[in-house]
Amino acid sequence: MKMTELFLAQMDRETPLSRRVLERVPEGRQDWKPHEKSAPLWYVAHLVASMPNWTATAVLQDSLDLNPAGTSYRPEPWKAPAELLALLEESTRKAREALAGTTDEHLLTSWKLVSGGRPLSETPRYIVISDNFSHIAHHRAQLTT
Repeated sequence: MKMTELFLAQMDRETPLSRRVLERVPEGRQDWKPHEKSAPLWYVAHLVASMPNWTATAVLQDSLDLNPAGTSYRPEPWKAPAELLALLEESTRKAREALAGTTDEHLLTSWKLVSGGRPLSETPRYIVISDNFSHIAHHRAQLTT
């Protein structure tokens, strides 16, 4: 079995879990935190909804700079939980398209994570994608606290 097929099958198993958690995100509680050092609910929910697209990034780009010079990215808080579900569907669609359009040989090539032009890690793409599933599960668990 190809790696792409394994990742697509894993996405088929993981996406309904994320959808179920996002469907239960309470409206009007975007700023809630389980602890003062925790990220707010809106941010964690946004991560769960958008992180499948990180798979597309790992497939389609050779690197990602978390802090490119002269920019600062901070997602906008969602206004209604339905926005999260739409974002999940869009990011999952992009990930599936990227996986369907690549090869296992490409997934063996190196991918870089940088911050402000400074290298943070260099890892084969298939490991980045595999780790992304664990990372999504981590944030999904945060939403259930």
